[in-house]
Amino acid sequence: MKLNRTLAALTVTAVAGLGLTACAGGAEAGDGGDGVTVTVVTPYLANAATKEAIDLFTAEGEERGWTVSVVDTAGDMNKLNSAFQDAAAQQPDAIVLGTGDPTQISLGLKAAADADIPVFAIDAGAADGIAANVTSDNVDLGQQSAGALIEAMGGTGSVVMLTHDPHPGVRARAEGAREAFEAAGIEIVEEKHVNVPGPVDDARTSVQDVISARGGDVTGIWGGWDEPALGAVQALQAAGVSDIPVVGVDGQDFALAEIDKGGPFVATVKQDWAAIVLQVADLIGDFVEEGAEPEQGQYELPGTLVTQP
Repeated sequence: MKLNRTLAALTVTAVAGLGLTACAGGAEAGDGGDGVTVTVVTPYLANAATKEAIDLFTAEGEERGWTVSVVDTAGDMNKLNSAFQDAAAQQPDAIVLGTGDPTQISLGLKAAADADIPVFAIDAGAADGIAANVTSDNVDLGQQSAGALIEAMGGTGSVVMLTHDPHPGVRARAEGAREAFEAAGIEIVEEKHVNVPGPVDDARTSVQDVISARGGDVTGIWGGWDEPALGAVQALQAAGVSDIPVVGVDGQDFALAEIDKGGPFVATVKQDWAAIVLQVADLIGDFVEEGAEPEQGQYELPGTLVTQP
């Protein structure tokens, strides 16, 4: 397996108007780490990458002596608002949005703001009410993965894109991929929205339909993350198609195993979840324990391209 490491330094993008105040509940700023409580709220715990990130964050928090609880709404954004409101009512020291689109939870963010509870985010988006979001450079992830697909296609052809616009990171990756495809003269035959939960099954069904209807027009498949890419691989294998390469993003273990097999799954871009969650934990610790507000609203870390040997 070949790893092409991005050499760019940590990218930071300032987002104005954060206006954090000290926590009303739990420990006051400057009290130290003892008794710190953090509630993680997510709509995507069924997603492998989200679960990995939240598990890593939970372990990091517990190592610091924090009490970390996790609430999952299984893709239901209405429940996500309610979950934020419920979390705010419990008065933790901080709430973490574990991936998702903050623009869909304005009521939840307002509840947190009204309770003077800071909200941080893992792989979400920058928005009013989010003290800081730590994520990958998702446009670059999309460009790297698209570049690997273009190379696997021999520089020409037509692709299907498997997307999920409700997630800001996947949306940004798709934008980066489109730019790369356009620059290379690659036609985008179709874009298919992938439902969550159940992205593997949904992507497999979508790709089966595309292959049945216009398989001769498709020479590559781009997955916005590894699970739909895996579904695409399964659809191709079931149809006996071996000459259409597939790429994903995230660098999950199952994707790395597929890449090692030398089959249709030719590349992914591994996100540095350990570094992402450590940054979030440090920002929370600095605020809760020292009263230090984040210097930026968005932190973007590089990913690592993984390709077949």
